[in-house]
Amino acid sequence: MSTHAPARPSYAAVLRVPHARRTFASALTARLSYGTVSLSVLLSVTRATGSYAVSGAVMSLFGAMTVFLMPIRASLIDCYGPRRVLPPMSMLYGTLLCALAALTWRPGAPPVALGAAAALAGACAPPLGPTMRAVWSELVADRGLLQRAYGLDGVAEELLYVSGPALVGALLGFAPPASGILLSALLIVGGTWAFVSSPALPGPRPAAPKEQRGGGLRGLWAPVAVATGAGVALSGAELLMMAFTTARLYDPALVPWVLAALSAGSAVGGLVNGAVNWRVPARVRLRGFAVGLGLVVAAAGLAPDLWTLAGAMALAGVFIAPTLTTAYLLAAEMADEGSGTRAGAWVNAGVNAGSSGGAMVAGALIGRVPLGVCFLLAGAAAFVAALTVGSRAAGAAPVPQTAAPCQLR
Repeated sequence: MSTHAPARPSYAAVLRVPHARRTFASALTARLSYGTVSLSVLLSVTRATGSYAVSGAVMSLFGAMTVFLMPIRASLIDCYGPRRVLPPMSMLYGTLLCALAALTWRPGAPPVALGAAAALAGACAPPLGPTMRAVWSELVADRGLLQRAYGLDGVAEELLYVSGPALVGALLGFAPPASGILLSALLIVGGTWAFVSSPALPGPRPAAPKEQRGGGLRGLWAPVAVATGAGVALSGAELLMMAFTTARLYDPALVPWVLAALSAGSAVGGLVNGAVNWRVPARVRLRGFAVGLGLVVAAAGLAPDLWTLAGAMALAGVFIAPTLTTAYLLAAEMADEGSGTRAGAWVNAGVNAGSSGGAMVAGALIGRVPLGVCFLLAGAAAFVAALTVGSRAAGAAPVPQTAAPCQLR
């Protein structure tokens, strides 16, 4: 695979890399499915069963299987190559989504069948984000340009999770919620097939010789820990924003605007981070971004009104995309050749696991603990994760791995 290193790294230079625009556009089309599917499943199951408890359980099954099996699915891609693995995986995932849509098209669906379909679909969800980031590392040789590629990827992903629900909302104007699940299936299958047709995608990796086997995932403590802490802080802050609005008797319709401020801040932070020619190592930057995120989220609990809180959330957002982008970049640096997709998948799993755990803990604390203390605890999750990075930077041993790159554990 040839690489390209322009003299002056920029976002425009990223898109001028051979095959980059075609590959990135098709990957984003497929990844848009993840921006539409969650809301579609939630609305469809709620409509079909009339129960928020059932819809919550189905979403939990779907999310858990998506997150916790992602490293295994990524291992298959590292071993056999995305061209062999992603098409059948996307077809199976899309078929299961269609089955879920059929079950929820009309009321009266059995909850057990809904849970089974959602769990099986989540188990097959293609890890397109980690795969695209691994492809970026194949396409781009220059470190400065690779940082910009990761920054562009992170901001685009943020926008997908904003535009996805809006697309579902527009669809609901003339179709039932289950149609959003069908749209998600169409996006993932069509986008994935376009993605794997790109000449930029690498082929399967040969297994490493026995004497060189180390698992390819040494020392991922830092990026995974920080990603998990950031997920806890982010999901906790989002739930606490809604609780703040209710407690201060503001109109609940204002909550999306506060969330939009968070997303806007993240987009700005991601673009700025990608454009800066950093001289400090990625590990040091990661620790600094996580500390900043934790401090701002903790201080947000002191906001006297909703508008101050919105400003604090916008400032917190400035640290979110740089934190996650740098975590992915550091994971790519640490991964051996042929393990890039798995490395990114572990960071992705950390973010999502932290997000689920943060929402669960915040939900349990709201009403029992003052909101200011809840914000402090949410921020502390990112702050403590940053301190963990600092302690391990001084000479922690690599994570022991004995499996070969193409062996699943």
